[in-house]
Amino acid sequence: MARSTLDNARPAAEKRRNGEGETRLGLLASIVDSSDDAIVSKTLEGVVTSWNPAAEKIYGYKADEIIGKPFSVLIHRDRPDEMVNILKEIRDGHRVEHYETVRVKKDGSAISISLTVSPIHDASGKIIGASSIARDITERKRAEERARITSQYARSLIEASLDPLVTISPEGKITDVNEGSIKVTGVPREKLIGTDFSDYFTEPEKAREGYEQVFAKGFVTDYPLTIRHRDGRLTDVL
Repeated sequence: MARSTLDNARPAAEKRRNGEGETRLGLLASIVDSSDDAIVSKTLEGVVTSWNPAAEKIYGYKADEIIGKPFSVLIHRDRPDEMVNILKEIRDGHRVEHYETVRVKKDGSAISISLTVSPIHDASGKIIGASSIARDITERKRAEERARITSQYARSLIEASLDPLVTISPEGKITDVNEGSIKVTGVPREKLIGTDFSDYFTEPEKAREGYEQVFAKGFVTDYPLTIRHRDGRLTDVL
């Protein structure tokens, strides 16, 4: 009787485990399908084996257009060896994380992505493919480029100014200077940075009070000072 009970219990336990496994797989599939990131799997030869809805949106290919095709159709012509190198890392059991690169959409336009690629193992632990998660960072890259251009333009205006312009820390240490500051002090940029701003004036204490007022109130006006060049020449500034 006891043996019969055990024999009957085994199929029930196995059925329960199978049901739990199917539930987990269903949950994972739901997560993949609802993700905003492109989640793609491919063989070690680079053939696409799965393609989630976000991949369709980001790359422009429907799943039935790309599954079974080489992933290389998305590789930018300027990076011909990139996928080969990534798959080599995967074969060696390594994970590629937060790798920023460029991909080509179905319409031929280029997009910037941040990519994480991980090995896929079978039940025995053998690496049989690669899973990639890609996030579209095109807008972020464009914003960074706009900020870089704006900063570069602002810097060119600062350098073009004949007036000495400096930035200082709340402690009064010089953090940046323009060419005008170098000329009126006679001190190279790399030696000015990190030194005390007030040391270059004929009235150091007045200069110190001036920048303290700027940090306290946000501005200072009609505040005449005199800069001393290292050869002794003097330059009046406001």
